[in-house]
Amino acid sequence: MREIVLGTAGHVDHGKTSFIRALTGIETDRLKEEKKRGITIELGFAYLDLPCGHRLGIVDVPGHEKFVKNMVAGVTGMDLVAFIIAADEGIMPQTEEHFEICRLLGVKQGIIVITKKDMVEEEWLEMVTEEVRDYCKGSFLEEAPLVHVSSITGDGIEEVRQLLDSFVASRQFTEAHGPFRLPVDRIFAIKGFGAVVTGTSISGRVGLGADLCFYPSEMTAKVRGIQVHSSDVETVEAGHRTAINLQGVVTAAVSRGMVAATPGCLLPGYMLDSELLYLATNTKALKHRARVRVHLGTAEIMGRVSLLDRDELQPGDTAGVQLLLEEPVAVWPGDRYVIRSYSPVATIGGGEVLGNMPPRKRKRLTERDRKQNKAIFQILFDDNIEEKMLLFLRERGTLGLTFDELAVRLGTFGKQLKKLIEVPLSSRKVVVVDSTTQRYLAKSVSDTVEQTLLDTLKQYHADNPLQIGLSKEELRSVLDRTVDSKVFHFCLSELQKKDLIVQEESAVRLATHQVALQADEKKLQEDLQNWYREKGLATATTRETMDAFKDYPASLVKEVFALLLREGKLVKVSEALCYDAKAIAGLQEKVTNFIEREGEIDAPRFKNLTGLTRKFSIPLLEYFDRIKLTIRVGDLRVLRKKS
Repeated sequence: MREIVLGTAGHVDHGKTSFIRALTGIETDRLKEEKKRGITIELGFAYLDLPCGHRLGIVDVPGHEKFVKNMVAGVTGMDLVAFIIAADEGIMPQTEEHFEICRLLGVKQGIIVITKKDMVEEEWLEMVTEEVRDYCKGSFLEEAPLVHVSSITGDGIEEVRQLLDSFVASRQFTEAHGPFRLPVDRIFAIKGFGAVVTGTSISGRVGLGADLCFYPSEMTAKVRGIQVHSSDVETVEAGHRTAINLQGVVTAAVSRGMVAATPGCLLPGYMLDSELLYLATNTKALKHRARVRVHLGTAEIMGRVSLLDRDELQPGDTAGVQLLLEEPVAVWPGDRYVIRSYSPVATIGGGEVLGNMPPRKRKRLTERDRKQNKAIFQILFDDNIEEKMLLFLRERGTLGLTFDELAVRLGTFGKQLKKLIEVPLSSRKVVVVDSTTQRYLAKSVSDTVEQTLLDTLKQYHADNPLQIGLSKEELRSVLDRTVDSKVFHFCLSELQKKDLIVQEESAVRLATHQVALQADEKKLQEDLQNWYREKGLATATTRETMDAFKDYPASLVKEVFALLLREGKLVKVSEALCYDAKAIAGLQEKVTNFIEREGEIDAPRFKNLTGLTRKFSIPLLEYFDRIKLTIRVGDLRVLRKKS
């Protein structure tokens, strides 16, 4: 069963830890320094078994401004928040900052808890209550239940417990789909057991013996043991506060901010396309490439905000931006983040990750860039999965994306993605260029490659009208190096299916291309054919032929010569010797009849049969071997069909 996670939020010393202790009986401050100073420094954890049968996981976050980064890590995976305000102080700076963090990270539900009611008069309590209600207007807490409690006397605690019970019982919390993910918030070692990581699992499930990959380092380890609230379990699902004992890794290799996940479900990267809300409480505009602290999951990473359509982002505005990070991260689209200013450190904005492996985008260099960026982010903002799929495929160009890579880009996996991709495949907006690896290409990309091939052939035919076409190797060389053989052959096949090209042996030509000779070229063709016909079996060498036709340009003689060979009017016997095709056909019949009568032939008998010298007879005998008319046995040759 998916566990619901309740988190606290509020200013330092407003009674968050005392409230959790009164609610659950569990002390969440575990560090010696926390007990000594009386404030929460690190995340604390507890649980509450509700009458409805659900177990509520609880995360207690630090309230001091120096430990806000720890607080942000605790909000990851939170389903609802207990928004804590002390009755004797009301709304304070970290009250506001924690509120904004919860809002930026997408917390949608919660309860408002005004603590320390025993320390103030009723009139003061009513004034603070009114202040809190006014502050929450227009937010996710506007309609949230509000309870006054005293953690000392226990007043209001049972009411909170009943509210949580009815809240959880009335809602359907379904398990998040996809592979397992757990942002790591603690790492420690247990003697005799080894490394242990803890966190709130935010998707999928994992069991004993499974492999986990730690991103972004991509180090792997095996699950040796699992605990949920100190109880051993065999499987953990999304929503659980989890401790995982690892095999095959040391504690020094794992750090807070890493994500323990199903291998292959994430890809580390340094850039993120994102939606950014720049908080209205900021006093100055955010400049292009401002250096900020980016909080993703339990990680804090330095980076810069690239504004793609403006020089500054004004307080209260939302824009599509690209986060340029100084360290790699591994996230899915839909994950949320917070940014804090570099110095002085304060929460200034945040939002949703829209693309996790984008290409670097140019900033407003031309009107075209601005329009292109606007169009890209419009697709990313919308919920149309097919359009996002096509965008990511277009961005990858001829490299395309495999099924697994597309899953990571979309944050959608397995059967769900297979169903989604069927639509663009059936409409031919997406094509499969490699069925073995399930590699997809946007049809618009393959269309561009096909058009390049057609344009190349068209130009080649215009420049070389007597040539039949280009070899595959020459044709492929005109394409970008990123166009591999699978894509090239796919595009050739598509053009053939459309009857736009023809492959003849190793040559590729346009289907409409026919060799058309000019008058002088036709005259040369006739003269060459007659030249070889008159020579008969005592043919001229290639050099003798070129000398005989030196009144024509040598390049033209070679082209017409090649045309006669392609058309089968001449036969090439060796590099130096070509023959009239009819002369060779007559000789082939003569040799066949001789061997059928005598059973064999050798060089002397071939010479007597044809009257040719060794200069011609040896190349001709080898030619008949090559075309598999004869086969050589010692110094003799017999018909291959009788061998």
